[in-house]
Amino acid sequence: MMKRVLILSPYPEDVAAGQRLKYEQYYSSWIDAGFQLEKSSFFSNKTWNILWKKGNFFKKVLGTLAGYFRRLKDLRKIKDCEIIYIFMWATPIGLPFYEWLILKSGKKIIYDFDDAVFTSSDYFSLLNYIKGGHKSKFLIRNAHKIILSSPFNKNYCIEKNKYQSATYIPCSLNLKRFTMNTKDLLQPPILGWTGTFSSKPYLDTLKPIFYELKNHMDFKLVFITNFEYELPDLDLEVIEWSEKSEIDDLHKIDIGLYPLTKTPWSLGKGGLKTIQYMAAGIPTISTDFGTVKDFIVHKKNGFLVNTPSEWINAIIEITSNDELRKKIILSARQTVEERYSVSANKLKYLNILENLIKS
Repeated sequence: MMKRVLILSPYPEDVAAGQRLKYEQYYSSWIDAGFQLEKSSFFSNKTWNILWKKGNFFKKVLGTLAGYFRRLKDLRKIKDCEIIYIFMWATPIGLPFYEWLILKSGKKIIYDFDDAVFTSSDYFSLLNYIKGGHKSKFLIRNAHKIILSSPFNKNYCIEKNKYQSATYIPCSLNLKRFTMNTKDLLQPPILGWTGTFSSKPYLDTLKPIFYELKNHMDFKLVFITNFEYELPDLDLEVIEWSEKSEIDDLHKIDIGLYPLTKTPWSLGKGGLKTIQYMAAGIPTISTDFGTVKDFIVHKKNGFLVNTPSEWINAIIEITSNDELRKKIILSARQTVEERYSVSANKLKYLNILENLIKS
């Protein structure tokens, strides 16, 4: 029996965390199980490198047009595959016509998504357009299997999906790669954040907190990202994200920050950044909302906060109580090992693929 899978993703392989730390890291286990993988991203590496940067409007338009041309060529590949695996979206703009063509091919469809894609994004009109809810709703309704990274999306998907088939598989990490940070707390401590341009509005919510915190203690900031950022009068280092240096850059951080806004869109987030912090031995402070409540226990393996004063108090407490900091580091790593490692979750993906082939 042939076991061929066509994987349609928005972005090239090994560049987007939402892809790298979800299904991409399981490719080798799929191949070992006899699956043949054909991979196609909508955007090229060249377009990815400018996509979230200012300017380059015409290059972005050309890159998008090239993506549509690539998808037209993918229609031939669809005929030769048994399973079509779609992450987030197959095409970004317009009605779900391309997705309808995939459905009419008669192939088995897996729809894997992050965030509450069936709602509108919190901030960006461009993001609303690219992650248009109408395409996601079509795929949620018609896919043979749905994979989601937040348990809060599961009931919605089961209710809307014609097969009532949705599985929660959390973001996972290769713990051989995500080693623990064993250094002592620096003075002044380094508060850190990692994320892409689409998460910038969440980072912005911390601006007044940073300036108020300056009145209480000395600290430095490190942001690992793909965009420029400025905080006048604060000691800030912005590091351009790189897969090669990702772990070393994370290890520069003493305290990991994960701010969110309390919206339906945020409710669907899988909490990947917090899992990265926890795996790397970085004590985490997160907004008390959404998926993180499923695995962060306040003052046991991290901090959950709501108000500006709670953010400030948590930062002060974790940087001044070394015994608590070390206890949280060990407990957080254990949580990741037990629930959010590649080894803990790889069979969930394989079972879905195997069951679809057999059905």
